[in-house]
Amino acid sequence: MNKETVCRFLDEIGIEYNLTEHSPAFTIEECKEIEKIIDGEICKNLLLTNTPKSVYFLLLMKGEKVFVTKEVSKKLGTSRLSFAGAEEMKNLLCTSPGSLSITSLIFDKEKRVRLAIDSDLLKNEFLCCHPSDNSATLKIKTEDILNRFTDSIGINAQIIEI
Repeated sequence: MNKETVCRFLDEIGIEYNLTEHSPAFTIEECKEIEKIIDGEICKNLLLTNTPKSVYFLLLMKGEKVFVTKEVSKKLGTSRLSFAGAEEMKNLLCTSPGSLSITSLIFDKEKRVRLAIDSDLLKNEFLCCHPSDNSATLKIKTEDILNRFTDSIGINAQIIEI
């Protein structure tokens, strides 16, 4: 259901994309084989929260990079971040671990999740991600994500260097 909802949303706002269906991929390692098929790099997507669970971030970063809590927390200007749980992911973004992506933000009607993007991802012509369903991958122009997609859902991305 999420995949169809995401694709319908992208169609409605006029964003072109390529959708490739495949076996479910739960990790970046499993995504490496898919990258060969789609000729693009699938980004790592992390749902993070501070200790009191009052602030949430969806962090997009290159798959080979290591998440360093202290470094990322400082760059985002918040207390020490940790991974949000599966229940929070479901409640906030209607998705589950392994299926999380920037497209999951269309389900955040209360705008509780902030978006943070590793600046290195912006060097890619395309952003590749699951359509909130890890049995498919979308390939979308990065400029469309940064402009049309974020504008249409009413959020701004915080760009950080990881």
